[in-house]
This record gives sequence, structure tokens and C-alpha cells, in this order.
Amino acid sequence: MANGSTDNKPVNAPMLRMAVDYGPLAVFFAVNFLAPGPVVAKAIAATIAFMIAEVIALIFSQIKLGSISPMLWITGALVLVFGGLTIYFHDQQFIQMKPTFVYALFGGILLFGWMTGRPLLQQLLETAYPGLDAAGWRKLTRNWAVFFILMAIANEAVWRGTLAAWGKDAGWNAWVWYKMPGCVIITLLFAVANVPMLMKHGLTLSDDKPPVPPEG
Repeated sequence: MANGSTDNKPVNAPMLRMAVDYGPLAVFFAVNFLAPGPVVAKAIAATIAFMIAEVIALIFSQIKLGSISPMLWITGALVLVFGGLTIYFHDQQFIQMKPTFVYALFGGILLFGWMTGRPLLQQLLETAYPGLDAAGWRKLTRNWAVFFILMAIANEAVWRGTLAAWGKDAGWNAWVWYKMPGCVIITLLFAVANVPMLMKHGLTLSDDKPPVPPEG
């Protein structure tokens, strides 16, 4: 097993998990601004790099961390689908729509779990918040469900709003900055904001950071 593990449990390595979750997005951001040519060519180059990086992240997660979380599977699948549409139609709007579907799907799954009394966040993350009690998991599931739904709405508002205000090229660049680092910062801040509530429900903090869902 990965890292010498003798069981089927995922490896608890928060920094590696964050690299797996956010690395492909960083590659997308870098290639978009380093690639030459018109905006559509840069967007397609960044999308291709994003898709390759996402596949590498999935393989790396399985080999080094011992598993691929359901959230990472979903994100990876949608990157390939919407990335493929972007490349085929030469239209960056498809990859701009991808986060909306990712966020909406995550939010819907978690909201369903919360409403039916089955906090599904732990299963989706395939990891745990040490010591967190059942009430804490329910509240955390609810909070992330609402967060993801709001992020889906925000993504649509940003990419469509910048497109209408500045056109396809400038709107694309504005959306990329919103996505990276904007959404990453927002997600990390939201995760940190939940910590006081989680500590009231038994969360024990160590040198490792609590797990954070992957960025859409």
C-alpha cells in the first residue's frame, strides 16, 4: 500500500491532499497567463494542461495517498467533460461553466444528506475531522452545502457578468483571476471560519490542518 500502509485506510497527509486538490488549478492559471497567442488559444492551452494535471492528480492521489476521494473523482470527471467541450468547440465558456456544475452537484449531495439525516461530507472527503461528534458533522455538512450552492450562483454571476460587461477576452481574464486565487482564498477562509464551531463539537486540532474540500 502507499507509504507502507498495511490497510486500506487513506493516508492522512493534508498538505499532499491540498496539492492534489489545488495543483491542477494552479497549472491552469499559470499556463493561461504564460501561453502565447489570442485569448481563445491561451484558454485552450490552459484547459489542456488542466485536464492533464487533473489526471496526474488522480493517479498521484491513488499511489501516494492510498485512495481517490469521491469529490476528487467528481471534479476530475467534470474537468475532462467540460475541458473536452472547450477544446472541441474552441469556446472557453464551457470550462467557465464547469465550476457551476461541480459546486451545484456537491451542494445538492450535501443538502440531500443533511435533510435526510445523513451527513455525507465525511464520505465525500474520504477523511475525518478528529473527535468531531455527530452534531458537528451535521452542522458542517449543512454549512458546506450552503457554501457550494452560493459558489455555484457566484460563478455564474461572475463569468456571465464579466462577459456582458467587458466582452469575451477581458471577461475571460477577469474570471480566471476570480477562480484562481479568488475562489481558493474564499474556500480556505470559509474552512477556517468553521473551526470555532467544530471545536465546540469535539474537533481536536493537531499540527495537520482540517481537511478542505477540493476547489471546483
